[in-house]
Amino acid sequence: MRFAFGNTNRASRTMLDVSALIPAVQAKLDKLPSGHALDLRTYKRNRSVIILKEDEDSFLFLENGFYRDRFSVPADKVKKTLKKLLKKEFPRSRKVRVYDLGPWDEGPEEPPKLKTL
Repeated sequence: MRFAFGNTNRASRTMLDVSALIPAVQAKLDKLPSGHALDLRTYKRNRSVIILKEDEDSFLFLENGFYRDRFSVPADKVKKTLKKLLKKEFPRSRKVRVYDLGPWDEGPEEPPKLKTL
């Protein structure tokens, strides 16, 4: 899979407290156009969850951290899925980085490599 933009530094990014993450991500997903993606990463950027809005009623979750998984979720199950993934992938994290990755283009490449600490 590949992203349409070339430079990851241009992706808009936010750092959120984990207690405010779910409502903030849901609000971003509601505003996100179909075909665009959000990337949730730990402070060290070594684990991530990418959420792709396939259409208005369907989201694709790409898990890349302790576990590697890919699954589709209907819009009404996003909150519950996000809660489970936060416990699984970010168990001790207090802050989570949120990147707006822009349009998603299906291709053979991996998501863009972001700097790790």
